Amino acid sequence: MTANETRILIVEDEPTIARAVADRLVAEGFGVDVAGDGPTAVERARAYEPHLIVLDVMLPGFDGLEVCRRVQSERPVPILMLTARDDETDLIVGLGVGADDYVTKPFSMRELVARIRAVLRRVERPGTAAVADDAAGAVCIGSLEVDQRARRVRLDGREVHLTPTEFDLLACLLRNRGAVLTRAVLLEQVWNWADASGTRVVDSHVKALRRKLGQGLIRTVHGVGYSLDAAS
Repeated sequence: MTANETRILIVEDEPTIARAVADRLVAEGFGVDVAGDGPTAVERARAYEPHLIVLDVMLPGFDGLEVCRRVQSERPVPILMLTARDDETDLIVGLGVGADDYVTKPFSMRELVARIRAVLRRVERPGTAAVADDAAGAVCIGSLEVDQRARRVRLDGREVHLTPTEFDLLACLLRNRGAVLTRAVLLEQVWNWADASGTRVVDSHVKALRRKLGQGLIRTVHGVGYSLDAAS
């Protein structure tokens, strides 16, 4: 999919920010639509069918977390959240209701575009990062079943919705089961980031996975990184 075939919905109630983001994304070749409140965002997501949503957390009508819940319940779509508060609880909740990544205000347009492209790349490569050499079918870890080819996860027989980023993170840990992966390695393999400046992104996504799949699946190795235990 080329940039000019990619539709992005910007949900931002500050007209100056919305206009600046829209202008930059149009200049980058993306198709753009804009909504300024929660109810309109849900309506535009339904009608416009964007490939990605840039979603502010603080909105009139209802907030971005509720927008995320409603949109994801109708049609899974990658979401990059904008937050003015560097609050870990807000970020974890956002990731837990279906956001793929977040950017904290104030942000540079260059960073925003890079994050958007990174999320889109992950969505456009189904199975590449996920399929291990021996992954002809589903892999079971206790009551957890991970179908890497279909990119589907079930827990106790119930399907669990993971965002593309969450699935890629789980698949990366599964491919390296038993090994401890540093945050820098995870950033490189899952996010395609060459530097280690986004370690908090890794931590927040691990916490979101634990909320959905249980606390005992991913082990924290303090001062090093994370591991999916071979015995789990």
